[in-house]
Amino acid sequence: MMHADKPREECGVVGIYAPSDDVARLTFFGLHALQHRGQEAAGIAVSDGDRVRLQKSTGLVTAAFTEQKLAPMKGFFSIGHTRYSTTGSSVARNAQPFLVETRYGPLAVSHNGNLTNAGELRDNLLQRGIGLASSSDSEVMILMLAGADGATWEERISNTMARWEGAFSLTVLTRNNVYAVRDRWGYRPLSVGQLSGGGHAAASETGALNTIGCRCVREVEPGEIIALGHPALRVIQAVPPADELARCVFEHVYFSRPDSFWDGMSVHAVRQRLGKELAREASVVADLVIAVPDSGVPAAIGYSRASGIEFNDGFIKNRYIGRTFIEPTPSLRRQGVALKFNVLGENLRGKRIVVIDDSIVRGTTAGPLVKMLRDAGAAEVHVRITCPPIRHPCFMGVDMGTCEELIAYRMSVEEIRAHIGANSLSFLSLEGMMRAVGRERGYCHACFSGEYQFEVMPRARKDEFEVAIV
Repeated sequence: MMHADKPREECGVVGIYAPSDDVARLTFFGLHALQHRGQEAAGIAVSDGDRVRLQKSTGLVTAAFTEQKLAPMKGFFSIGHTRYSTTGSSVARNAQPFLVETRYGPLAVSHNGNLTNAGELRDNLLQRGIGLASSSDSEVMILMLAGADGATWEERISNTMARWEGAFSLTVLTRNNVYAVRDRWGYRPLSVGQLSGGGHAAASETGALNTIGCRCVREVEPGEIIALGHPALRVIQAVPPADELARCVFEHVYFSRPDSFWDGMSVHAVRQRLGKELAREASVVADLVIAVPDSGVPAAIGYSRASGIEFNDGFIKNRYIGRTFIEPTPSLRRQGVALKFNVLGENLRGKRIVVIDDSIVRGTTAGPLVKMLRDAGAAEVHVRITCPPIRHPCFMGVDMGTCEELIAYRMSVEEIRAHIGANSLSFLSLEGMMRAVGRERGYCHACFSGEYQFEVMPRARKDEFEVAIV
């Protein structure tokens, strides 16, 4: 595992109504733009107004789909999904979208997030004699929708949303429509855009909408359902938004592409402001600022501008190492981080270095990176992190690990500094992070503060529902 010290990306979802375009191809490229959010599986479901066709498999988007697989997927409505597992293990049966036949016709669902009451809802389905073929909370959601009452899909989705607790941004496919759905707290991002050829699209990030030539129109607001399959968007406020919204602040810190907008703000601009705040809070006498690519680059630029210390490249990232299915040899595996990063020794030798990174989660990567810089001749290594210490797990769709796996839960900042071998270590304060974001309220920061929006029941592990099906 080459990058185990990062929070694991959640999932990415796409939904498209394209009356005059190759909808499957558009969905493919939308998913490709969201590949950073999940690399375990990918899938696309397409409807032509009569039949729904589904293709999905484990692996990357480019491995899951070929020209031959996309060619028969003709239609006007589609949804897609790229997965990292947060509930349910990384196996083929948990790949999305999920597709079922209902009394109202075919139904497919793609889900980004995590239901905190999935166990209770799953038990209720089993007690009613409804079988489950996967260990994913997303299957629970589609089966609940399949059995929901209501005259229209808007009503059925609305009636069911009230029973779901936790984080969910969904794209839902029926025979003749696509819906974008967001939970009442607004945890996970979901935006809607207009296609140049007519029609609409929804995606987890605005960057994906831009990729498929879509003009971003608006976010799906908390508690909304938006029907895409009409000449004009149909917006339904299905459930009231929460009194205190809980957008995931880690979208700004790490998850989202820098070319995306989240909560109306440029992610790239926010990351630069994180770096500026960090320079104000944790200045140090140094010769050079470098970043751990890629998410650390905008913050390093911000730190450099605020501190007056020169910015330059220190690490070169091998962007393909995480995309191979070939296992490294034992000796290469022991090198770990060296497979993913190389250093530019000529930029570092004899210099006092400030290293900007977005987070330290388990503490497995920072130490080897510091050692690489020292081996390259750096005189001093000062590590600066653009968020507070992560001391609490996430229950809303991000795999950060259990408390015991989080290094900041077990160690003080000084102990972490000694553990990674840095000359100094500083984390951005919670207040500094929120100043950079530009919002005092409306964000979830439970992984730093331990302040959850509602009571959660910690699960033992993400594959806890893997009981009999293996």
